[in-house]
Amino acid sequence: MPVINLDARTAVVMAGVPARNDTLFHRIRFLVGDPTVWVDLPKAGGGRERLLILRDIEMERARTHARADRVACPKDFAPTAGLSGDRETATAQAAAEALRRAGVARAIADRTLPFIYAHEIQKAGIAVECDPALGVIDRRAKDPQELAALREAQSVTEGAIRLACETIARASARADGVLVPGGAVKGSTGQGGEVLTSERVRALVDVWLLERGYLNAEAIIAGGPQGADCHDRGSGELRTGQPVIVDIFPRNRATRYWGDCTRTVVHGKVPAEIARMHAAVLEAKAAAIAAVRAGVTGESVHAAAAAVLVKHGYAMGLPKPDAPDSYCGMVHGTGHGVGLDVHEPPLLDKGGPLLVAGDVLTVEPGLYCKALGGIRVEDMVAVTESGCENFNRLPQGLTWA
Repeated sequence: MPVINLDARTAVVMAGVPARNDTLFHRIRFLVGDPTVWVDLPKAGGGRERLLILRDIEMERARTHARADRVACPKDFAPTAGLSGDRETATAQAAAEALRRAGVARAIADRTLPFIYAHEIQKAGIAVECDPALGVIDRRAKDPQELAALREAQSVTEGAIRLACETIARASARADGVLVPGGAVKGSTGQGGEVLTSERVRALVDVWLLERGYLNAEAIIAGGPQGADCHDRGSGELRTGQPVIVDIFPRNRATRYWGDCTRTVVHGKVPAEIARMHAAVLEAKAAAIAAVRAGVTGESVHAAAAAVLVKHGYAMGLPKPDAPDSYCGMVHGTGHGVGLDVHEPPLLDKGGPLLVAGDVLTVEPGLYCKALGGIRVEDMVAVTESGCENFNRLPQGLTWA
């Protein structure tokens, strides 16, 4: 938690629904689907207390599992006028009453505080201030429990990547170049019938991850020209000789931490220009990873990747509206933080901040060309004082048969 000057009349407030508010969940490490408020309060006689207010039926479970000194429910802090029949409003009223009873004059909140809490706290005559850094920097420096969860998530994600890439690589090609299931995929059931489509591969990945306790966002399985748009999810037939970007980012249902990995696969013969693009992306990724350590900026890591791509003759940034289809460049930053959100601070891009030990980052340079498609290769690394730990073990090549 960032250093905040907490005197005897100042409190810190975080609130929301932990199942949806990752900053609050990170603070209390307790999953619940009802309105909840965490307050760092001054105690009478000195010292401080972490108070958790939530629905009464969750109190015993919270006492066992939540990171708090005291657990209460809204009726324990009912104001004189009583509590609202609306659960969220009642929790906000109880938070304001807890602050009033503790003699608080100023409440410091993070950027995710729902306005109903600010409204009720201000009605009680207590000032509310937003600290934009609160709940951000402490989420960035992952503790050992979080690092273990992220390693596990990335390992499972790699299994899904391997399934998708091998399914594509082991398919058979019709005379017209369209892929049909073969090898790793048997039978004619599933979306797409006898044709191997982005949707069919995505469905295979979804089921595989669900069986392992992961919720999967819509994975990117983007072949050929579709891959030239770095966030096109991909649709329709997959073809031999074209690059297919496979980007999978599932969330563990139990720990709530994300994996995020990308590989690119080509069925059959790899075109020379695709091989050249791929080699440049791997070199850029290696340069970026070598630049990662605590105390450097995310911008400098991005610059290391960009320098390699420019050296090989590729562009940086989005193409102009009149650019030819042959334009080939990296249109995004080199990476981002990952944890309870799949995209969280810091960014590896222009303006990217100083990295801290415990930051977990994706490093994912890519090249995109409308005439050819896209290439992206992504690893996940944890920042250390002297460098980084790479969580990935998968091959990086284009052939997976």
